[in-house]
Amino acid sequence: MRALTAGEFEARLRAVPGERYHDRHPFNLRMHAGELSPGEIRGWILNRFHYQRHIPIKDALILAKLPTPELRRVWIRRIHDHDGQRAGEGGLERWLRLGEAAGLDRALLLSGEGVLPGVRLAVEGYVNLCRLGSPVEAVAASLTELFAPDLMRTRIDAFERHYGWIDPEGLRYFRGRISQGGRDGEEALALVLDRARDRADQERAVAALAYKCDVLWSLLDAVERGYR
Repeated sequence: MRALTAGEFEARLRAVPGERYHDRHPFNLRMHAGELSPGEIRGWILNRFHYQRHIPIKDALILAKLPTPELRRVWIRRIHDHDGQRAGEGGLERWLRLGEAAGLDRALLLSGEGVLPGVRLAVEGYVNLCRLGSPVEAVAASLTELFAPDLMRTRIDAFERHYGWIDPEGLRYFRGRISQGGRDGEEALALVLDRARDRADQERAVAALAYKCDVLWSLLDAVERGYR
């Protein structure tokens, strides 16, 4: 089987989240329509934090697989974005503040208590893909970032329109991901297009991205069932 051209390969990659990204999940559709109760919003924030706190862990696993200083310098910024350069900074801190703005105790979020089993399994699966997969597979799985900016814009509008009981300061995480997500997605796309040269690697990259979409979908399946 011949290798896909760069254009064909990119189209295949973009089609995966185009069809399977979690913006189409019923829970997200209800969130953006303003139909979630405070309990459902808080449950989603708590469980999604379990995913968020593993992002720098999976990025550290990817970092260890990258073969050049140039690639590692680019990728390490993702860890800094989430962990911050110092205490009180970074995406994880902003998510904790979102939880506080919604009435959740920071200590509860940090404890991991109440995280649903299905969420734990989904997150563990994603981390294991980054641990055990090839560098191309691990990076390809992150290409859901290409669709994150539009989702963040929709989410900000929905929270401002429908969930006024949440302090607007808590939405800083979503605002920051508009620019970060677009940048990260394009960088990862360039890396995958450059490194996946034969058809087998290309197909594995597409499969890894599909798996990541399944992780995000499964996470919401668990939350939707857990807080009805």
